[in-house]
Amino acid sequence: MERKTMFALLGTSVLTMAFAQVELPRENDGAVAKESSELRSLDQHAFKPGEKLSYVVHYGWINAGEAILELQKTDNKVQGREVWRAVGKGRSLGAFNAFFKVDDHYESNFDAQGVFPYAFVRRVSEGGYNFSQDYLYNPLKNEVTTQEKKTHKVPVGVQDMLSAFYYARTIDLNNAQPGQQFEIPMFMDNEVWPLRMQYVGKETIKIRSGKYRCMKFQPVVQEGRIFKGNDDLNVWITDDANRIPVLAQAKVLVGSIKMELTEYQGLTNPIAKQ
Repeated sequence: MERKTMFALLGTSVLTMAFAQVELPRENDGAVAKESSELRSLDQHAFKPGEKLSYVVHYGWINAGEAILELQKTDNKVQGREVWRAVGKGRSLGAFNAFFKVDDHYESNFDAQGVFPYAFVRRVSEGGYNFSQDYLYNPLKNEVTTQEKKTHKVPVGVQDMLSAFYYARTIDLNNAQPGQQFEIPMFMDNEVWPLRMQYVGKETIKIRSGKYRCMKFQPVVQEGRIFKGNDDLNVWITDDANRIPVLAQAKVLVGSIKMELTEYQGLTNPIAKQ
């Protein structure tokens, strides 16, 4: 099993948010293996091709890296439906390269109408640790096939690391209550990995790129792993129709990390910036 690195876990928590209130089927639940004759359709107005989000990652007082996430239109179609491509890139900066060089590349090709994945590519290079993942998703059969040609049965509505970010942004959070937990199933590192987040409340925060009205979330994590407890990672997203991550602050077993929005382009809606 591939390891879940510190950077991957932080990036996953920030980029997926896990706002979708989706119940994970149990192993004996027929929904895991049941085939469907129809593809999901959503009426979403949170994002569109041309959107580009840029972040800087601070490790302690060091500017450790940057991450860029871009949504692109493609000429591909599946059953007459448009396919969009999300591309995520992360790399280390400056002095941080000397002891932990990072060069990561992620791609997700997902259904534009239903926001579910068809193909996922992951190329990771972190501190001398390198690996690749290629997944093909069959949403009608609820299956994922890996580059090793192994097929896994997965829950209905399963996402990859990038498509989950976009799918989560289609969920209506207007009635979210403090303490409420949300969950979304992802297929990550050759297994289904449920990412759970708990809504904390609304806050206005100030970062280098400006002052934003936000909704604050915390992950529900397993103590003793990279994060010590649930309150050791906090994520703020814009309290508007875009629902983009603005800031994430994490205390980890070997220090602290902060990831903040530095630039945005091509947003579909006005941003909650003051």
